[in-house]
Amino acid sequence: MAQSPLTQIPNLITIARILAIVPIIALVMTGDTNLRLIALILYILAAASDWLDGYLARKWNQTSPLGRMLDPIADKLLVGLLIAALAWDGSLSALDMIPVLAILFREFFISGLREFLGNTKVVLKVTQLAKWKTTVQLVALAIILLERIVPGLGLLSDIVLWLAGILTVWTGAQYLLASWPHLSGDAK
Repeated sequence: MAQSPLTQIPNLITIARILAIVPIIALVMTGDTNLRLIALILYILAAASDWLDGYLARKWNQTSPLGRMLDPIADKLLVGLLIAALAWDGSLSALDMIPVLAILFREFFISGLREFLGNTKVVLKVTQLAKWKTTVQLVALAIILLERIVPGLGLLSDIVLWLAGILTVWTGAQYLLASWPHLSGDAK
């Protein structure tokens, strides 16, 4: 008897990542530095679980349609909702909003593009650069969280956030170009 995808460890890790978002955001929004440190620790665990669930799914041959659907949703929720909380608490400057908006736009657009292409049986495979993009996004947000705990990280967080923004736009353009024949009706 096959194991239900809902009870597979990799999918449970992904679900835990999604559930961890609520306390992370709540702790950030308190404005308390000690609670922000707890949020940072939870965030790092959640971000690391992105690698762990994929590794275990491949190692244990527990890949599933549920996991393929949940994993990118968990990543986008973690990044998007943390960005919203950091914007709300003033951790992001006006200039930070340029890469932040690029990140949010790309994540929503490519998700919609994938859904649209799913109806055509076209699959946009995740590229290695897109995996790096997600990693750089997660690292940038960790550094921004850390800024209020360890002052003096502003320049580093700006550089990593802009790098994340550039990688995000780049990978979004790659996916758009790869899907263009299907969007324009020129696909054979």
